[in-house]
Amino acid sequence: MTTFVIPLDAPEADFAEYVGPKAANLAALGRAGLPTPGGFCLTAAAYWRQLHALGLAKDVVRYNAGTLSEQRRLSVAIRIALYEQPIAPEILTPLLAAWRVQMLHPGALGVVRSSALIEDRKGANFAGQFESFLGLSDEAEFLTAVRACWAALWTSHARRYMENHQLSPADTAMAVLIQPLVAARASGGGLSETAEGHMLLSATWGLGSAIAQGEVVPDRILLGKNGFLRKIEAGRKGHRDTCEHGASAAPQLVPDDLVSAPCLAPGQAVALGRMLRKAEQVIGGPVEIEWAMDDAGFKLLQARPLHVEPAVVPDAIWLTHPGLNGHPAGIGWGAGRAVVVNCECELSRVAPGDILVTKVAGPALVHVLPRVAGVVAELGGSTSHLASLARERGIPMVLGVLDATRQIPDGSQCAVDGVAGIVRWLR
Repeated sequence: MTTFVIPLDAPEADFAEYVGPKAANLAALGRAGLPTPGGFCLTAAAYWRQLHALGLAKDVVRYNAGTLSEQRRLSVAIRIALYEQPIAPEILTPLLAAWRVQMLHPGALGVVRSSALIEDRKGANFAGQFESFLGLSDEAEFLTAVRACWAALWTSHARRYMENHQLSPADTAMAVLIQPLVAARASGGGLSETAEGHMLLSATWGLGSAIAQGEVVPDRILLGKNGFLRKIEAGRKGHRDTCEHGASAAPQLVPDDLVSAPCLAPGQAVALGRMLRKAEQVIGGPVEIEWAMDDAGFKLLQARPLHVEPAVVPDAIWLTHPGLNGHPAGIGWGAGRAVVVNCECELSRVAPGDILVTKVAGPALVHVLPRVAGVVAELGGSTSHLASLARERGIPMVLGVLDATRQIPDGSQCAVDGVAGIVRWLR
């Protein structure tokens, strides 16, 4: 297929091999009657055409057969060229035409997001591994964001993630999702199934990037699979991410009376739960979503397959030891030596089988996940990017644990219950 631009409401948007699973899933949600922001996709064909236009196709072909040093050199050259060189005219013309139509609404802001062909699949969701740009209005910024999404396929952390899943950037392509920005009053995520058989929603004020990056403790809302509300646990949401015209997402202090106030009323939570169940039917199994709510109501921003494992019964001896509660990532039980890390420079202390205890559970920690037995963090929630990656790997995680780095002794034997959301340690 050589079409470069496909609207999400077009029949061709069904095909993940053209637009990537992220865009295809959104298109399927829209056709099922669920609210989405709409938009269009720059297809994988555009990515390949750009590689040929820049003379990079031969480097891509050489990549898999190269030595480690050759692969590193080739990936840097491909990434820099994709980011810095102008977009081929045959791609640029339809791309700008679609962008200008989308931006006709007064005060409109745009969003540019990756939709790689290997992204949002069962067992390899790539949460937080590629690029997203919010609040775009200037055409030059828009085109830079598109090129950055293409280049993100070749970054060192994306390649490391691919290697852990026996994948290669040379064997795939990057589509790009372009949508209107939702002026979110509140945002969050949702899991259609937990190990305990519930549905789970998370919520924070403003844009959902604060949850995705593990920077706040979001509200935690539990619903039964029948859709009835079980409980709302207010989080600790000290700041919110917002976008203003001509400016990208930026943190803003939340008024004191809203820090611990629930973002969603009970009726809103139940309505969102119904959408979550319908999204599960569309995707064909347990699903993880991202959502935003503006003055017009809810919009679903993403839906991807959800990895769920049954609860593991812990050794009863741990139940007699002190424990702290937090947000469960929904996977299993792990035990090991607690390593308290207050700075990324200390991550080298984390050995295989350790329990990582830290303040912020952000995507920067993804490279330590293959070697840890569990993760505990003071911030973050069950639908953050790192929690999604931990579920994919079967790693227990408890987030939003107040004062974890101060209360859990460094070097102590520690156990993490990723289903109940409890971390315990031996005195």
